[in-house]
Amino acid sequence: MIERTFVMIKPDSIVRGLIGEVLGRLEKKGLKIVGMRMIHMSEAQANNLYAVHLEKPFFKDLVGFIRSAPVVVLAVEGESVVTVVRRVIGATDAKEALPGTVRGDLSCSKSMNVIHASDSLENAQKELSIFFTDSDLMKYSRLDANWVC
Repeated sequence: MIERTFVMIKPDSIVRGLIGEVLGRLEKKGLKIVGMRMIHMSEAQANNLYAVHLEKPFFKDLVGFIRSAPVVVLAVEGESVVTVVRRVIGATDAKEALPGTVRGDLSCSKSMNVIHASDSLENAQKELSIFFTDSDLMKYSRLDANWVC
């Protein structure tokens, strides 16, 4: 079954010129980008996205970092997309991310870890709704859809 998830290319990727590399990894895996925009995240969007961390001591720094430079927000589709994206991007901590994953190859630290992706379909729906409406998302077929696993 085709599912949809939220992915965000973080400020550290933007300032390091890694947008194309990160997008390429997702597309080469056969995932379909159905929504994409570069934004400077508002404080309200950041607070909403990271609301689960509100009471944690690092919340203010997290919001400050995510608003320090533009981000690219993405709506991504694919079969078992949450699981697939999380495997492609690797562990949150750069020291634990395996080589071959986005974070294993590109991240610098636990906080500057290149990319964010929803950890469940429920969170994906919530996170997508912060940045996209249904009319923002594109419908199209990839030419390789029958060949990509």
